Amino acid sequence: MFKIMLVEDDASLFNEIKERLSQWSYDVYGVQDFNHVIQEFTAVKPDLVIIDIQLPKFDGFHWCRMIRSHSNVPIIFLSSRDHPTDMVMSMQLGADDFVQKPFHFDVLIAKIQAILRRVYNYSNEQTELRTWCGATVDYMKSTISNHLGSLELTKNEMYILNVLIEQKNQIVSREELIKRLWDDERFVSDNTLTVNVNRLRKRLGELGLGRFIETKVGQGYMAIEEAYRHD
Repeated sequence: MFKIMLVEDDASLFNEIKERLSQWSYDVYGVQDFNHVIQEFTAVKPDLVIIDIQLPKFDGFHWCRMIRSHSNVPIIFLSSRDHPTDMVMSMQLGADDFVQKPFHFDVLIAKIQAILRRVYNYSNEQTELRTWCGATVDYMKSTISNHLGSLELTKNEMYILNVLIEQKNQIVSREELIKRLWDDERFVSDNTLTVNVNRLRKRLGELGLGRFIETKVGQGYMAIEEAYRHD
């Protein structure tokens, strides 16, 4: 049974989501003290976290940063605010998806199922190390390292990188990436993928690898193997 931590201060919405998720055999945990979300996160050790943006004391962005400093667990944001910068900020902080309130429960469960299936089935299947552009990619540890250092990537970042490396030196269409990451493109805005890839490229830049993820305008993205790059 997957454990889901729901960081939501609206008691009626929390109870409704918990009841619906329980029907799908998910074990749902709430927050008892919104001053100590990280301590409760550490105690629960959830498989996925759902965070509202507007919370008491500190907002969801703060807690996303704190969680990301401890863990690469999948994170979904909920928000009643409709400003596009909220979604962009969420993705830049390392969230895996964003759900706008009010939402249809089928949309939320579809996103949860897609993320859990992708992250945990993928982790179980990936056992080998892979090299790319002189770096070692460790799927089990969700890390990439070279002579400049080592990075721990989020599950989303690692999955995107894996798909691109699988087809290195070939264009992977935006449609294929969206379908492989979220299963059903109907529930994903095009901007979600853009922000995720840009975040991955920025992080890889710390190891001098950002330039090897290329955007092919109107087509998709390509992971370039160093030997094939002609600058």
